[in-house]
Amino acid sequence: MKKDIEDKLIDKNTKPTSMRILVYDFLSSQEAALSLSEIENHFEHADRTTIYRTLKTFEEKGIVHSIQENTTTRYKLCHDGCNENTHKDWHLHFYCKICKQTTCKEDISFPENIKSDFRIDEIRLFAKGICENCLESLQ
Repeated sequence: MKKDIEDKLIDKNTKPTSMRILVYDFLSSQEAALSLSEIENHFEHADRTTIYRTLKTFEEKGIVHSIQENTTTRYKLCHDGCNENTHKDWHLHFYCKICKQTTCKEDISFPENIKSDFRIDEIRLFAKGICENCLESLQ
């Protein structure tokens, strides 16, 4: 698994340091997007600044996309198609008001093949509501 992560980081022109491998591995196991604090809590003895820099590097290299919700930024791994120039996270980011989780709803997306005389590098689609799990428990 570590070798796979190293290869993915190298493919994105990112040096595979120990912390970068650990953060990538942790994010790859998560269903929901996570805040810096949530990621930091997983790595008790890691320096907050190192984790923050790792996330910023990942974002710049197209490894993670950030989701801005109110005053919190959350991070989720990108698909392999993202790169330094273009993030292809043209899908809905959904925040559940009950469980407080932000998830990517990839079945709700903005079409990528729009014919135009301009270039779109990034789109941010964000919605708030009640997720399917929480809605089910309310009934």
